[in-house]
Amino acid sequence: MPNDQVITVRGEKELAARAGHLFAGVNEEFCCAATDVNTWSQPTARVAIASRMMPAIRSGLVARKLYTPAALADDEQRGHLLQVAAAGAKVRICDAGLPHETIIIDRRVMLLAGPGVPGDREFTVTTSPGLIGPVYALFDATWESAVPLADRRELPMITPDAREILRALGAGLTDEVAARRMGVSLRTYRRRVADLMRALDSDSRFQAGLRAGELGLTP
Repeated sequence: MPNDQVITVRGEKELAARAGHLFAGVNEEFCCAATDVNTWSQPTARVAIASRMMPAIRSGLVARKLYTPAALADDEQRGHLLQVAAAGAKVRICDAGLPHETIIIDRRVMLLAGPGVPGDREFTVTTSPGLIGPVYALFDATWESAVPLADRRELPMITPDAREILRALGAGLTDEVAARRMGVSLRTYRRRVADLMRALDSDSRFQAGLRAGELGLTP
């Protein structure tokens, strides 16, 4: 890929076909920033990238992965982060909002993922130093203020049902309407709300919503 080039592709298949080889060509540093681990619509994509990266990390490649607390909200994501950390990657959690996904390879190649949309989303890949430099500096500054994974593993677990409850509370739905939408009884819904409040160490529904927002757990 020539220096200063910028290309835009649509969908993960086209991304893999036109830029997939770049993931295998990392020599010194791999940086990734994302809201959570589930950034790829095809589960095999993350596994394929991880399998390519692990041997390089074990051989001394510096891998820095930056996520919001949303990446710790379920067992699968936590397990993945613990796995890559055990392999030698550096993982940190920050409270600031992060893009859909940004990857910087050796400060020479950068991938920016577009927002999730129905169908295939867009990805922009560039080798322009003028574009990569400022984004890398922002990543570095955010990294310095973030917390190592080991210090944030105490984050409460939030189930899919709990996330739906958070959406209902945020939308101001009555218990009756929310319970009907979830397909559960009013009693069950209220019990789950109480469980969520305990998980978030909150004395009220309003406080639970604020706490979820502070932790980056709101939908």
